[in-house]
Amino acid sequence: MSFPKRTPVCQALSAKPGEKITVAGWVRTLRCSKGGFSFITVNDGSCLDSIQVLAEAALPNYESEIVRLTAGCSVLIRGELVQSPGKRQAVEVKAGEVVLLGKADAETYPIQPKKHTLEFLRTVAHLRPRTNTFGAVARVRNAVCFAVHEFYQKRGFLYVHTPIVTASDCEGAGQMFRVSAFDPSDPPRTPEGKIDFGRDFFSRPTFLTVSGQMEGETYACALDKIYTFGPTFRAENSNTPRHLAEFWMIEPEMAFNDLDDDADLAEAFLKHLVSAVLERCQKDLAFLSERYDKTLPQTLQNIVASEFVRISYTEAVDILMGSGKTWEFPVSWGTDLQTEHERYLTEEKFKKPVIIMNYPAKIKAFYMRLNDDAALHGGEPTVAAMDVLVPKIGEIIGGSQREERLDVLESRILKMGMRPEDYWWYLDLRRFGTVPHAGFGLGLERTIQFVTGMSNIRDVIPFPRVPRSAEF
Repeated sequence: MSFPKRTPVCQALSAKPGEKITVAGWVRTLRCSKGGFSFITVNDGSCLDSIQVLAEAALPNYESEIVRLTAGCSVLIRGELVQSPGKRQAVEVKAGEVVLLGKADAETYPIQPKKHTLEFLRTVAHLRPRTNTFGAVARVRNAVCFAVHEFYQKRGFLYVHTPIVTASDCEGAGQMFRVSAFDPSDPPRTPEGKIDFGRDFFSRPTFLTVSGQMEGETYACALDKIYTFGPTFRAENSNTPRHLAEFWMIEPEMAFNDLDDDADLAEAFLKHLVSAVLERCQKDLAFLSERYDKTLPQTLQNIVASEFVRISYTEAVDILMGSGKTWEFPVSWGTDLQTEHERYLTEEKFKKPVIIMNYPAKIKAFYMRLNDDAALHGGEPTVAAMDVLVPKIGEIIGGSQREERLDVLESRILKMGMRPEDYWWYLDLRRFGTVPHAGFGLGLERTIQFVTGMSNIRDVIPFPRVPRSAEF
């Protein structure tokens, strides 16, 4: 069956009465009247709203199929747009033909016309996009992804595809998924009894990437400004509403830029994403706000309107220690800030986004540029790092000026207990025409969580991957 003139519901709802029209979608509800007609509510996912279809008893399949329709059935309707007597929409479809495309067994179809918990819907992730909530989240996610490319393309950045399989641990944390073609029950071994990775597919240990940053730097140090946008993985055994094992990252890298330039770009980027959602997803945001977070519109508008506060890590620690609050995680110089600290700074102290800069070197990655300020902190140096914090979420962007000095970078690698020879190509960027450069990473899912008001990150990615869960 062909659908040469099918009109998406989003367009049908704004069309004028009197037009001949074809729509298709999935039945949400069916109401049969004793007067010899039925109302079918049909949604095709093109927008939050469904369209109402009036089917009269004179239709040839009225008794055999139409009155037997249930939630989840797919239908094709050809008819005429007429003015709707209802208050929720201006038009409805008076059906001249209703074609049943696919049945849905009423006894077993899990998405019934009632309120379902988000926990339950995670167990039917293959069907949850048919609900209003997950349709709205998917459309917002799509708008954010489009806005990502829009932002960087307009600013002359090149989109670079960095590898998913890597031999480098960018974060130095070791929480990586191994990639191997070996039979896990009988891998080849060396004479010493160790697994012989030299005989594996890539002839060395390889992993799923935690970041495209290092490979991105190679292109920035040749092509000026680049960005990556792809999946990343972390084997962290964390079952929290903020963590996933598979997630998407946007990572710009810029040659001839320092930490202040990095912060400028991060602020402009985040404002662009939020502005795009406010402009292009108004109905979806209104629904999500009403259902999950009534303060969401104001929170997002404040992001766009605010000038982000910039403070040093040292200033942030002083503020937190002087706040008079009792923290679950005590604060002192040299400890990493936790979500409770980040939310206090953004929601109570400044009431706007905050960029914290120049963190202690000992709590940050080896590739961040070492500042010459150890004497100010009792011999403890800081690095040119920054985190962008927003209300309700905390950290949403993390970045730094990269260490461009060869001798300093080699020293940092050794101090972290890593081997410089494993990073020979990364060090080559410092050997051959090194330049100051900077970049950051923004987690797509954490951003979607922020702009939708959803409380659990598992509800903003189509198929969440978390410990002990990869069903779909």
